[in-house]
Amino acid sequence: MNAVPPPGCPAHQALYGPEFAADPATVYRRLREAGPTARVELAPGVRATLVTGYDAALHVLRSPETFSKDPRRWQDLADGTVPMDSPVVPMMMYRPNALFTDGEEHSRLRGAITDTLARVESSALRGCAERSADTLIDRFAPLGTADLLGEYAQVLPLLVFNHLFGCPAGHGVRLVEGMSGIFDGVDAEKANELLTTTLLDLVGLKRRRPASDMTSWLMEHPAALTDEEMIHTLAVLMGAGTEPQQNLIANSLRLLLSDDRFAGDLSGGTLPVEDALDEVLWTDPPIANYAVHYPRHDVVHEGTLLRAGDPLVVSLAAANTDPVLMDGQRTGNRAHLAWSAGPHTCPAQGPARLIAAVAVEKLLDRIPDIELMVPVEQLRWRPGPFHRALAALPVSFPPAATVGQSEAGRSGDGRPEDARQTRAEHVQAPTAGLKAGSTAEPWDPAPDRPRSGWARSVAWWRGE
Repeated sequence: MNAVPPPGCPAHQALYGPEFAADPATVYRRLREAGPTARVELAPGVRATLVTGYDAALHVLRSPETFSKDPRRWQDLADGTVPMDSPVVPMMMYRPNALFTDGEEHSRLRGAITDTLARVESSALRGCAERSADTLIDRFAPLGTADLLGEYAQVLPLLVFNHLFGCPAGHGVRLVEGMSGIFDGVDAEKANELLTTTLLDLVGLKRRRPASDMTSWLMEHPAALTDEEMIHTLAVLMGAGTEPQQNLIANSLRLLLSDDRFAGDLSGGTLPVEDALDEVLWTDPPIANYAVHYPRHDVVHEGTLLRAGDPLVVSLAAANTDPVLMDGQRTGNRAHLAWSAGPHTCPAQGPARLIAAVAVEKLLDRIPDIELMVPVEQLRWRPGPFHRALAALPVSFPPAATVGQSEAGRSGDGRPEDARQTRAEHVQAPTAGLKAGSTAEPWDPAPDRPRSGWARSVAWWRGE
């Protein structure tokens, strides 16, 4: 049994719990005092080394001959020191996909992904994202208040990815619910089972009835993915395209609505969305700590011994804010590590960025006079060692008209025509009209809006 270090011990800083979620930047600064790497705990008893230096991160990411991505090398998991029911295991365990393999096997599996992504036309993707955005905005535009996380940023990637992957609506909700549970580390074993069984159903469906969608294209690829490889390739694509995507959208909206460098331009009609996306990818990347590697043999890096089989977690957030990078180096520069680097660089960064930009632009175009309902420092963050994720993003605005696009975001989801009808006359948010700077209690949804984010998603699919 591992001894639990005393609170605040720099040798085993906890990367879980509300304290870390509320102010990770302070933790990263403290860890950097120990050098470019530092010992941390990802969950109780789960030890790892966090790479906090930019140069050190690049060295790990670009040196596959020294640092492997294969979690079967994880010594503490292999010998039972870390139990299989640990909340971080589903995010770190071996899966037969491009994320957790090296060499020729990685090349084969990654090739299937990149070739499939290349078949997605940018214009079609933009159109799908725009229709999905309009559909969601129509739901809350007449109400004057919204939670832009649960009612927009969280659901929009679900709509887009259901279309891309040819998912029946119910499958999509379960897939994203499972992925969110894995990221949060809350009942992660159950969430992993939900994700796996749902993907197995989807693969079986597409084997029987292939169509013009990414799932079917993956099956047709010359890499000849097995059903198991299909399941776990879809898991990594869904994981990268939903949870991080919603965080990129929400974190960018938070920045635009709270930072004078950006918010000051909104009323003038200039929407610096690309600048906001870059700022978030530098300072608040949606995946903060991940890109787990394992030394193939004992390595000494700047005086620190990195033992073979011990997980090295690259802090993309800490590396991006390393003081060795002067502020001027970040301006107009996309050399951040939010998409990782080296052979495992995210292959879908172009589509991900396009979807996020469309989501932000469409919202601010439709509802330009939008404001946070609570001071930005009162916004809560979801605990978890891997992501940088808001719990809610409550806003208020003058009620706006709907666009009435009956086909928006539908993509074969089968929802009834009147599902977009709003209920402005029945919805009275308890803090409606509250502006940033108020000292009111943290925002809570209106009484007849589902309280849980996933309840809201399910309600959406049912047309409620």
